[in-house]
Amino acid sequence: MTPGARAAAAIAALDAIVAGAPAEQVLTRWGRSARYAGSGDRAAVRDLVYDALRKRRSAGAAGGGSDGRALILGLLRLSGDSAGTLFTGEGHAPSPLTAEEAGHQTGPLTDAERLDCPDWLLPLVRDSLGIAAEPALLALRERATVFLRARGDRAAAAASLADEGIATRPHPNVSTALEVIANARKIQSSESYGKGLVELQDASSQGAILDLPLRPGLRVLDYCAGGGGKALALAARERLEIVAHDADPRRMADLPDRAARAGAEIAIARPGELSGDFDLVVVDAPCSGSGTWRRTPDAKWRLTPDRLDDLCRLQRRIVAEAAARVRPGGRLAYMTCSLLSTENEDIVPHALAGPCAGWDALPPRRWQPDGAGDGFFLAQLVRPGAAPV
Repeated sequence: MTPGARAAAAIAALDAIVAGAPAEQVLTRWGRSARYAGSGDRAAVRDLVYDALRKRRSAGAAGGGSDGRALILGLLRLSGDSAGTLFTGEGHAPSPLTAEEAGHQTGPLTDAERLDCPDWLLPLVRDSLGIAAEPALLALRERATVFLRARGDRAAAAASLADEGIATRPHPNVSTALEVIANARKIQSSESYGKGLVELQDASSQGAILDLPLRPGLRVLDYCAGGGGKALALAARERLEIVAHDADPRRMADLPDRAARAGAEIAIARPGELSGDFDLVVVDAPCSGSGTWRRTPDAKWRLTPDRLDDLCRLQRRIVAEAAARVRPGGRLAYMTCSLLSTENEDIVPHALAGPCAGWDALPPRRWQPDGAGDGFFLAQLVRPGAAPV
C-alpha cells in the first residue's frame, strides 16, 4: 500500500469508530478483508488510527472537523507534515484538499482540546491529580511503552530476547520489568515468550504486585482475574496457593495455557465455585481504564458521567464481595488502572465505613502515566486478627 492508501484506510476506519464502533473491532475487520495489505501496512494503518484517537480533539481542531478525514488531516498538521503529499486523489489516496480544508486556520484551543480530554472529565482529572493532571494527560496523547515481566533472572531473559533481535533495557525502579526498545511486534512469536521467560505486563502493574507482602504457602484469590496477569505475576514471586476467579469466566479462557507456559499452578473458580477464605484477596477492579488510554484511546471518548457512576457502584459492590473472602489477619489489595479519585481513594473510606469496618488502611500508592509505565492505583486494607499478612 502507498502512504496515501494507508491514510485512506485509516480515514475509513476512523469514520466507523467515530460512529460508535470499537476501534479494535474495526481494525480487525479491516485487516481480515484487506488481503492485499501486508503486516507493515496493517501496522501503519493501526498506528495512524490510534494516533488520531489519542489526539482526537486537537487533531479535529487542526483538521477543521471531527470525521476521519479531518482527523488524519489534523494529525498531519500537528506533526508538521504536508497534507498535499497524501491527499492527492491518485490511486487509492484520499481526494485532494478542498479550498476550505486548505485554508483552515486553527484558532486558540481550550485546555480540554489541547490536552485531548472530554470537557466534563477535565475537572475530575484535575481534582484527582492536582499539578500532575496536565503531565498525565499529555502523556496519554503519546504511544505507550511496551513492558515485559521477566520470570526469574531478568538479565537472562533480556539476553534471550536479544538473541532473537528484540532489544530491551531494565526498568530502573521495577525489578521484574524490561522496557522493549526495538521489535516489540516480534515478542509473541518469539521463543523467549513461548518458553514463558517473559510476559507482556505494564511496569506499573508489576510494581503494584511487588508491593504486596508474600510468603510461601499463602492462600491467594485473584478475584477479578480476567486474563490472569496478576495471578501469573504472583505465582512468579512465591510458591502460593492461587485461585483465579472472574464474574465472566470467558475472560479466563487463555489462563490455563498461560499458566502452563509459565510453569505456574493456578486453580480456576467460576462464579458460585469459590470456597473458604484467603490470606490475600487481589481485586483488580473494572474501571474507566483512564491510566491506560494510550493503549485504548477510543475508551476515553466512550466514557460518560453515567458510565463512571455505574463503575463506581460496581467497584464498591466488588470490594464488599471480596472483603467477605479475607480471613482474620488477611489483606485486601484493591487496584485499578484509573487516574480518578472517585474510582481510587474515594473507594477506601466507603469500604472502611461498610464491609471493611474496623480494618486498617495502609497509605495508597499511585503510579502516573509516563515513560515508566501506565497510570495505576493500589490500596491495601488489613483485616484485624492473628498472623497478619
